[in-house]
Amino acid sequence: MSESVMADLLSQHDSGDMAGYARSFVDDFEAAIRHETGLSPDSDWSGVICLGMGGSGAGGRFLKSITDSEGGIPFVVWSDYGLPSWWGPEWLVLATSYSGNTEETLDGVREALESGGSVIAVSSGGQLSDLATGSDDATLMEVPAGQMPRSAFGHILGSQMAVCWDMGLLPRPNEDELSAMLKRLRQASSEADPIGGDAMWEKMAKSLVGREIGIISPSELSPAGYRFACQINENANGFATPSDVPEMNHNEIVAWCSEGQSRAMIALTCEGIHPRSQARLQWVMDNVENQVSWRIECEGESVLEHLLYAAHVTDWVSIMLAVLKEQDPSDMAPIDSLKAFLSSVQ
Repeated sequence: MSESVMADLLSQHDSGDMAGYARSFVDDFEAAIRHETGLSPDSDWSGVICLGMGGSGAGGRFLKSITDSEGGIPFVVWSDYGLPSWWGPEWLVLATSYSGNTEETLDGVREALESGGSVIAVSSGGQLSDLATGSDDATLMEVPAGQMPRSAFGHILGSQMAVCWDMGLLPRPNEDELSAMLKRLRQASSEADPIGGDAMWEKMAKSLVGREIGIISPSELSPAGYRFACQINENANGFATPSDVPEMNHNEIVAWCSEGQSRAMIALTCEGIHPRSQARLQWVMDNVENQVSWRIECEGESVLEHLLYAAHVTDWVSIMLAVLKEQDPSDMAPIDSLKAFLSSVQ
């Protein structure tokens, strides 16, 4: 497919300019990590509980993977109302709602503040910003408003990383490492862009049209695999299921090896994962007979970079898949309908 055809498809179907937001991803992330948070080192916590839903909640999963690899305290993801029964004020609450009006996240923040907890809020406004600015026990990290949460991931994760680095919750890369990482990510973004990029990514998207998609990742890349599935769900109006190695080797592998399967398989992998997990992933790729199989080698020098690479190039795939299906990647009518219904329920 020529660049002009893809440009026409984006022009016709990408009403919210998701492609434009994808192009600004690395710039958004860099601006956020370089923003002065005003926070001081404070790592004397039992752990961090990350509140958030959907596109706003994705960053917590990424932080958990990074801290599982190189952090000193646990990060736990909570995507529900309230807080878990074990939570106490010795756990820092990192609450993220791009709109500031996510009811599950607000419920947890209110419970934390009422129970003497400390909250770092990441939001563009709404009730969460009001709660944070109105409490001595909360701090607001404001991100730019005006876009869909899933397209604001650079702002969101960058702000979360800045918080964790400034508070000493995660080790900060040195400036040379950061600059080199950002340069590589910009190159990867350019190569995955449907306008002027590598045709392989468009070929991948075309092969996924009309198929249910299984995304397999090692544990380190699990957050990116999960987010990729969510982006296909929301951007491309398609079914996608994420699973992790080694866990999927103990159950889901049986279904994959059954005859008559017509799903597409995409495997995410990178250097540095456990060699046994690498061997397990290779076996799956070699032994599952599937009409469509892709392997994305996530480039980079750290867990953070592997995750950012995976998240960004797969964003491009989900956008291309959407417009190839003549779907608007900005349309989310069922979610809007559900929100309208819930607003009428007391």
